[in-house]
Amino acid sequence: MSKGIGRLFALGLAKESTRGTAISAATYWLPFDDLTFDEKFDNVVADQAVGVIENSINEYRVKNYADGSFKVPMVDQSTGLLFLSMLGTQAVSTVATGVYAHTFTVGETAQHPSLTLFIHDPLSGTDYSHANGVIHKMEIDAELKKFVQLSCSARAQKGVSQSSFSPSILAENRFIPQYMSFKYATSVSGLSGATAIALKSIKLSIDANIEDQEVLGSVGPADFLNKEFKVEGQFEAIYQNLTDFKNVALATPNVLQAIGVTLTNTDVTIGSASNPTLAITLDQVAFTEYGRPIKVKDLVYQTVKFRATYSLANSEMIKVVLTNTVSGTYA
Repeated sequence: MSKGIGRLFALGLAKESTRGTAISAATYWLPFDDLTFDEKFDNVVADQAVGVIENSINEYRVKNYADGSFKVPMVDQSTGLLFLSMLGTQAVSTVATGVYAHTFTVGETAQHPSLTLFIHDPLSGTDYSHANGVIHKMEIDAELKKFVQLSCSARAQKGVSQSSFSPSILAENRFIPQYMSFKYATSVSGLSGATAIALKSIKLSIDANIEDQEVLGSVGPADFLNKEFKVEGQFEAIYQNLTDFKNVALATPNVLQAIGVTLTNTDVTIGSASNPTLAITLDQVAFTEYGRPIKVKDLVYQTVKFRATYSLANSEMIKVVLTNTVSGTYA
């Protein structure tokens, strides 16, 4: 029996052409930090009275599926598949020769694009593909001295064993904290002229609030459907005045703000003069909590929590634009 460490495993993704029909090979293999995606199941217990004091006489399998999460560094190409499954719609435009902008927005449907998830398990010698995979929660986390992190929760059908895969990790461009710019303004149009404010950290959470579509006649869910879509987050910055955040957070009546977070890898040139870029726009957010803990021996920092709302004027809550060298839409 083979033994080894987690570095030997591999996680792959491919967009499904037909929902629930597994793709034969991964489009991308992801360089992950943590992977807890595995087989799950539910049993029903036969615990009726049969004339003895023992608590049950059997258990019957009633549900098979796969569920879990993984963490990957934010990169400029494979990340697009994750945003597509999370948000639901995509469009692509040409920025320059060989450079493309992929725009992801929320699809107004209970079915966002499905993925096949691939698990390469060299320790057991058996690999698996999981059809109808959905990314239903996503957390983007930017902290000092770390790669910008993308944490995803995924659910899919029970794995089907496959012959051994041959994973190949693509050399992608990564995003680190010094590439980030944060702005807010009373409108999206005002973001371009707004002054960038330096943050210590920022975390953005996206939740599609999925529900398993369980049906009679099948031990596996028929589908995984998203319901209410929500976005919230928080950021931390040094406290230096009232105008950065406190005045806006405490204003009455409340004034909704547009937020722009941009990561531009200025160390890499794509095309003739472009850079790998991730730009996230929240059309209108409400600041929901403000804190400024004061510790006598430490610098004073302020923490702001926020919740995104849907802009009727812009017909949008969130937009993600990923600029890279991937031509065409993610398929």
